[in-house]
Amino acid sequence: MYSMKEVCKKLDMSYDTLKFYCNAGLIPNVQRDKNNYRIFDERTVAWISSLQCLKKCGMSIKDMKTYLNLCLQGESSIPERKKMLSVQKEMLLKQIEEINQSVDYIDFKQNWYDQVLSGEIEYVSNLIDVKQEKNIN
Repeated sequence: MYSMKEVCKKLDMSYDTLKFYCNAGLIPNVQRDKNNYRIFDERTVAWISSLQCLKKCGMSIKDMKTYLNLCLQGESSIPERKKMLSVQKEMLLKQIEEINQSVDYIDFKQNWYDQVLSGEIEYVSNLIDVKQEKNIN
């Protein structure tokens, strides 16, 4: 059995996050010790780790609660859970695509700046009139 602090250390999560998950009802059947402190077994720690992953995937607390309720229904809800995860995966894949496009843009601009600095190409700007600025200086 693990205390809240031990779970936080084991999963590298904040105490406040774990407390929030408990208070929000995302961790069912929380056990308590003789001093009424929350304690967690291996299965519960594994579930909390799953919650962390779902949160990192961008799942909302509301959707995490829906997912939990489906899990509590047992095997019969697997198709619905798969659908939820599929939707989340599609959102993540779209985010990855957007991030890759952003990285490509940065690579393009870095290369362009290198070419300007080396004198390979002339500097142009979409924001200022470079020819007019050169005449002022």
